[in-house]
Amino acid sequence: MKTNKSLLAIDLLVLMGLMYFTSGVHAQTYTDDVAKIINNNCLICHRPGGIGPMSFEGYEQVRPWAPLIKMKVASREMPPYAYDHGIGIQDLQGDWRLSQKEIDTIVAWVDSGSQYGDTDIVVQPPNLADPDQWNFAGDFGPPNLIIPSVPIDIPASGNDLWHKHLVPTGLTEDRCIKAVQVKPRGDAKSVVHHANSNVVIDGGREGMLTEYAMGKWGEIVPEGVCRTLPANSQVRWDIHMFPGGLGTMAPGTVIKDNVVEIGLWLYSEEESQELKYKQDLSLYRLGNQDDIVIPPHGYHMTQGFHSFDHPVRLDSFQPHGHLRMNAASLEIFYPETGRTEPVSQISNWSATWHHSHLFEPHVAPLIPAGAVIILKQWYDNTANNPNNPDPDMWVMGGSRTGDEMTHAWLAITHLDEEGYNELKAQRMLAEK
Repeated sequence: MKTNKSLLAIDLLVLMGLMYFTSGVHAQTYTDDVAKIINNNCLICHRPGGIGPMSFEGYEQVRPWAPLIKMKVASREMPPYAYDHGIGIQDLQGDWRLSQKEIDTIVAWVDSGSQYGDTDIVVQPPNLADPDQWNFAGDFGPPNLIIPSVPIDIPASGNDLWHKHLVPTGLTEDRCIKAVQVKPRGDAKSVVHHANSNVVIDGGREGMLTEYAMGKWGEIVPEGVCRTLPANSQVRWDIHMFPGGLGTMAPGTVIKDNVVEIGLWLYSEEESQELKYKQDLSLYRLGNQDDIVIPPHGYHMTQGFHSFDHPVRLDSFQPHGHLRMNAASLEIFYPETGRTEPVSQISNWSATWHHSHLFEPHVAPLIPAGAVIILKQWYDNTANNPNNPDPDMWVMGGSRTGDEMTHAWLAITHLDEEGYNELKAQRMLAEK
């Protein structure tokens, strides 16, 4: 008598399944395990009015997308926060990454059939703030000051656009910034490529206020330091727009009267006067942008070196590039010891999600005078880069979306030896 191997294999699988469900092993379900993860991490974008392309407000909406959710979560493409695990500093503010336990839970749920669970449990979506609300309103309340750009019409298609103009701040005294967020209104999120803002005093002297690029959450200035917004100043807007938009939520339509806004949370005048150390946000170049020449189906790398004649604390790191850039890193070299310390690495960078990686103040790098900040960025102009619109093109350095750029934004607190030694002593005491 011949044995039917196919039937034996099926019987074995059924037996294994029965053994699994009768052995007391907990099978992942939506009600017990998965709903909380999705509600806490995905629903902020995947809901009506959010920027996600589908809604995840309940099991009926989530279940059809379960295989795609598994794939995107397991590959760490979602939530969209490209920052490598296990390399350098991992304590970040505004970190969207899922823990490995959460990833394993979702994968196991999908692999076991994406079951709902206890039918007596009704999972309700949480009450979330309006998608257009300011990100820091929950922590600091509404912004103390909102500085809008002039309204700008953005066509449905065409070449890159830039708009530069001045707007008064209305401040009559110097103030220190607690937090800052830039956001385009309404449907313009995917067509505003970047929006830089400089502070202008008396029509001439300038300093950086903040930088915005697509997807950026915002910036929190660490307690005890001041990023100054001077009295009687103006904001010089420099807004780069890409008609039609980038990413899955690109509208591809005309956007009339688009406005980009800066929301500022400020210390009082009295509090501002008590803050001793200054923080600034600046652009740090990685070599000469004009030297970028990436051949079709080719690769490129840039690197830059920066040091200070006084000690500093490095508060945040935000690499910048366009569609061919795919990775970046930050290291510190200490000449006295010859040691190089890895700080941050991003291996799957995307131009549709720019993140200012805000180091928690207790781990933000304390850099002595003379130490060297090393910045590196990599570019992939091949078909293997999912963001590459055309691997047959030569790509040059430039400001257009189809060109490439090579710089990083760093927020730096400038210290003296007393402040540097005080912060080091505080950390040593905390480690005991």
